[in-house]
Amino acid sequence: MPTSEPIRLGPTSYGKSVVRLVKVIRNAAQHELHDLTVDIALHGDFAGCFERGDNTSMPATDTLRNTVYAFAKHHPLDEIESFGIALASHFRTISPLVTGATVSLTEHPWERISINGQSRDHAFTRAAGERTANIRATSDSITVEAGIDSLLVLKTTASGWEGFHRDQYTTLPDANDRILATSITARWSYGQQTNLPFGDMWRGVRECILATFGDHYSPSVQHTIYRMGRAVLESFPQIERIHFSLPNKHYLLYNLAPFGLENPGEIFHVTSDPFGLIEGTIERQSERARV
Repeated sequence: MPTSEPIRLGPTSYGKSVVRLVKVIRNAAQHELHDLTVDIALHGDFAGCFERGDNTSMPATDTLRNTVYAFAKHHPLDEIESFGIALASHFRTISPLVTGATVSLTEHPWERISINGQSRDHAFTRAAGERTANIRATSDSITVEAGIDSLLVLKTTASGWEGFHRDQYTTLPDANDRILATSITARWSYGQQTNLPFGDMWRGVRECILATFGDHYSPSVQHTIYRMGRAVLESFPQIERIHFSLPNKHYLLYNLAPFGLENPGEIFHVTSDPFGLIEGTIERQSERARV
């Protein structure tokens, strides 16, 4: 049935997504390579455009793309958080209608090729674990979030899953020695701290996560998430909270008995789906009190 209830425009935003940027530094014999994907979203009072088709004071998304490349010409890209802060600070004042901007960046890692201990000056191979940053700028504040995507990790032992709840549909047996494999996605918040050594801290957090992943017997992915998050917060007081998302990548022992062969934890079948997905946020008590 038709309704007479008033209809109004809800929250809106618009911007430019998947701006692919590569910058090559050629001022030395050994080249440097930076490979980024940038997403921009503008926030503000865009009712006139949505409701009446009035484009007055509405920046074109093409302008946002051009700005990314123009800023990259003179701005260092070693710390993507700082580049994101510069972009977000600019975009939040780009038009009278804009009240804020969100800039999300992903750095695609490349490492220099080395053959027999000799590093190639201008040849690279793709590395693991993408670096991310998310910058939110309003008229009076800037908040900074950093992170890691697609960090593939695996340990061949020191992991299990047993003593879990069972019901009439449970078929999974207990396991006290299994392969634990996952792709780590992590996001952590620096709050409104904008003058930190972001590059050194990102590398330190990555190292802390990797060290903790392999330093204990894991009774569950949940427990490993907590240990990794706690280790990061204890090592880096500048970080307010950290969120993890870890999918289970299942390595299943393959039955070789039909072929008259034993399989003492050597041959595995890898499955892609379905998979378990475990997420968790570890935060300081002061952060929880704010919620």
